[in-house]
Amino acid sequence: MGEPTANGNHSAQVDDDDAHAQAEAAKIAANDDFKEAHYQKAVDGYTKAILLNPDQAVYYANRAAAHIRLESFGSALADATKAIELDPKYIKGYYRRADASLGMGKMKKALSDFKRAASVAPRDPDLRKKLQQCEREVKRIRFEEALAAPAEKPVAEEIDLSSMPVEGGYDGPMMEGNEDDGYTLTRDFVIAMLERFKDQKTIHKRFAFQIILQARELFKAAPSLVDVNIAHDAHITTCGDVHGQFYDLLNIWELNGLPSEDNPYIFNGDFVDRGSFSVEVILALMAFKVLYPQHMHLARGNHESQGMNKLYGFEGEVKHKYNATMADLFRETFCWLPLGHVLNGRVLVVHGGLFSKDGVTLDDLRRIDRYREPPEEGLMCELLWSDPQPGAGRAPSKRGVGVAFGADVTRAFLEHNGLDLLVRSHEVKDNGYELDHDGYCITVFSAPNYCDQMGNKGAFIRFNGATMTPQFTTFDSVPHPNVRAMAYASNIFGSMFGM
Repeated sequence: MGEPTANGNHSAQVDDDDAHAQAEAAKIAANDDFKEAHYQKAVDGYTKAILLNPDQAVYYANRAAAHIRLESFGSALADATKAIELDPKYIKGYYRRADASLGMGKMKKALSDFKRAASVAPRDPDLRKKLQQCEREVKRIRFEEALAAPAEKPVAEEIDLSSMPVEGGYDGPMMEGNEDDGYTLTRDFVIAMLERFKDQKTIHKRFAFQIILQARELFKAAPSLVDVNIAHDAHITTCGDVHGQFYDLLNIWELNGLPSEDNPYIFNGDFVDRGSFSVEVILALMAFKVLYPQHMHLARGNHESQGMNKLYGFEGEVKHKYNATMADLFRETFCWLPLGHVLNGRVLVVHGGLFSKDGVTLDDLRRIDRYREPPEEGLMCELLWSDPQPGAGRAPSKRGVGVAFGADVTRAFLEHNGLDLLVRSHEVKDNGYELDHDGYCITVFSAPNYCDQMGNKGAFIRFNGATMTPQFTTFDSVPHPNVRAMAYASNIFGSMFGM
């Protein structure tokens, strides 16, 4: 081939200039989407910019910020690392990578990146603030680890309800019974409790501890995978993540009725964290579990874990509203939550999704020893963390834990286990639900306007026993008291999510 002509070089330059201009335009549009909390659209816009001009560190760092808002911390980590490779002095690359590490609970890695950024820009006031906050968090974690000792026996066995008398000045709802003979939970008490929670008041710790202890015994007696039978003329409602949005939970019950023997529910994990009324949510759900053990079903999500609760607000909220002993009891109780439900032998309901290997059976899930904090790999981890992907096969998770699984994986798993449908939660969806994998994988998410900023609808699914065909209801968020999301989380996590 001959040498390029001058006109050819000029044409190539014009093409490059045009592509770079289009990339900048895509970035600007994505920035606007980010400001409007349209984070997936922002990701798509930054991706377009990167395809047009892949050598700009800012595009990767901005996409990392959008991934962080979507809780795709693994993808954010990769983008921030690419930004740093392109420009080792680009402070926001280190910022974003540190924020991604924070979201994954990798506090020491976050601190390392904040220190690197500080070495590049030692006078940056926002950076100094984040560095100091992160240093305090690492010190706190190290202090707690140093003090921690293996428990000689379960926290529940150390709790003495009789040592918590109901004082005469308490003006809240009372369970039936008395101090000497004990108290009994009733539906009237639960309804009165919901009303008190609406007024931002707590119930007496004696009653709160009793609810948790009784629910713990029910969870402990359940298998890791619960079979739920729905009569031909009956139904069940499945809800996704609630995330401490108590007033939206009340709205679900306003729309669909309170739990009862004739109106059973499954709540599919992530009851707590993020929203700042998580104590109210979990006590309400556990109280109905105690009232209707066979008609109120709760499954574990990835946020029913000690690591997430420390980061995203639930532990701080429990300590603020009650005490550290109750936080420890919740941690212990969460470890007994079942990992999933099978409806009429046809529908599997789990929080996250499917697995990194073929051939997994329902009996494999039933054999999981669940009484522990979630591991970082294996079946239990993937049940809690995985997500569907558009393409076939499997890929690394955008979250940095679990796996992304395709339509072929879903179809093979369902066929292998004689199932019709997979229902999972774990991801915000604009309409509250989404059908993937030719309709064989459904995501349901029940926290509308997630974290007071996402603008999404919530949804729940009703299954009738006769057909087991999903029927969807979507709903908008309702007003709540002026308490911001993640109000009880560390300041460093609130700033990371713009709160």
